[in-house]
Amino acid sequence: MKVYFSHGKESGPWGTKIRFLADIAESMGCQIESIDYSATMNPEERVALLLEQLPSDDSEVVLVGSSMGGYVSLVAALQYNVKGIFLLAPAVYMPRYEKQAYPVKCAVSCVHGWQDEIIPVENVLKFAREQSASLHLVPGDHRLNDSLDLIAPIFKQFLYSCLTDKV
Repeated sequence: MKVYFSHGKESGPWGTKIRFLADIAESMGCQIESIDYSATMNPEERVALLLEQLPSDDSEVVLVGSSMGGYVSLVAALQYNVKGIFLLAPAVYMPRYEKQAYPVKCAVSCVHGWQDEIIPVENVLKFAREQSASLHLVPGDHRLNDSLDLIAPIFKQFLYSCLTDKV
């Protein structure tokens, strides 16, 4: 299985969260890709970049997105068949983002910080309710770096479910 990481608006392809989660995915036998979106701040252009990188064969794919990368992963999954999407503080229902509905056809798990100062928790609650997504609200701000120990078992379980077709 291939896991594609999409970073947030102002971070990079190998930030703290992505490195941490990539290590977990690799330890579970997954192939890792982390897309560098630093050339553009436009979320729709980032979606196009991700779609260009996804395999043209029948590889099973899981998307992992943080903040704007969560939006990018969701919109890409509207056009590409993925096994699952793992979201960290996803930028859903944000002003000036083209898509405002995300009816993806795969398993979705979200982790969001109660103290997120960028993406209102209400946005993620609405998304999780509409998508019937798994939602984990944890102590933490938008970066979630202080919650990585809480996120690790959630991510491991999600990947395990994807790997064993229990999604």
